[in-house]
Order: sequence, then C-alpha cells, then structure tokens
Amino acid sequence: MVQTKKTQDKITPKKALSMLMDGNIRYVENRGVVRDLQDQVKKTSKGQFPFAVILSCIDSRVPVELVFDQGIGDVFSTRVAGNVVNEDVLGSLEYACKVAGSKIVLVLGHSSCGAVTSACKDVKLGNITPLLSKIKPAVKKVMKKGVALSPANIQKVSDANVSFGVSRIRKESEILADMEKKGEIMIVGAMYDVQDGSVTLSS
Repeated sequence: MVQTKKTQDKITPKKALSMLMDGNIRYVENRGVVRDLQDQVKKTSKGQFPFAVILSCIDSRVPVELVFDQGIGDVFSTRVAGNVVNEDVLGSLEYACKVAGSKIVLVLGHSSCGAVTSACKDVKLGNITPLLSKIKPAVKKVMKKGVALSPANIQKVSDANVSFGVSRIRKESEILADMEKKGEIMIVGAMYDVQDGSVTLSS
C-alpha cells in the first residue's frame, strides 16, 4: 500500500503520530512490514502524499524510514547535522504540510549525537562553526558553570536542542504555527536511542 490523497486526507495528526510510533515498535521488535519497494516506486511515480515530515540529524544510524518502518511515499525526511532549524528547513517543513498535506512535524534528536557533543566542546571548523551555533542555546541552558561535560549532560543538551527546535518552528513559521492552532497538524519532539532503536516522545 502507498499513501494516496484519499488515505492522507483521512489521517488526523494524532493518527499520524500513532502510525509513526507503531512503526517504531515494529522496528525495535524486528518485525517490519514486508513491502514491494519496486511496486511502491511505480505507484508513487505520478505523485506523493506523505502523512508526516521528520526533521532529523544526518547521523547514519538514524535512517528515519527504517526507524519508523515506513515505505516509499510515506514520510518526508529533512536531515541536517544536529537536527537544527534554519530558513531552508522551515521552508521544507512548510512545503510538506501546507502544500503536500502532511499531518505531523516530528523533530527527532538522537543519543550520542556528534553535532551536539561538538557544540558542547565549542568546536570551530569551517562551515561547521555556524551550524553548531544553532545548538548553542541548548548548550547554554544545560552547561552552566561547573557542570561536567559528561555523557549524561550532553544527552540533556540533546533533549534541550529538540525542545528548542520545536519552539523555533512555532515561533519562526507563521504557517505551521497557524496550522497547529487550527488542529491541522501536530508539531512534536522525540529522541532516538542508538543503543536499542527506540523512539521516546518529548514530555
């Protein structure tokens, strides 16, 4: 099965979230849906109707279609180191929801994030420097004077970075904020555990 305009229209934001989380359970339990990918290629060749858009890190251990056990045409995948938000990302998310009909925006961080760790260590290197600057608000919130640069505290920065990402989307995209207020979409954060493959929604 592939998403069509008819099936997409029937999906509510809450249902979209359930579809993602149910897919993650299948992924963790290693019982993913068997799909004919070539058939999905053919059926989506004339159009796409994804039910979700996921903003995640470029980390090779977090391939979102696999993590949520989704097929071709099911989700938009927006990937950038540290799952940071910028103008191009916002435009992509707006396209996914306002133009293409997606019902949920999921900001997905992950454990052991190299970008977050680098931001905590104040790494400066070429174009990586301005990218890491977008994670600095989360660093400043957690890494107060005297706070150890431990894996646990770096994870707290990752959690905060997801929260800041969700807040920035609401603050800097009038389109998405308005759609959320009207109940047309949900904007949520979550964290992926690279140890066991599970996704936990942010509180």
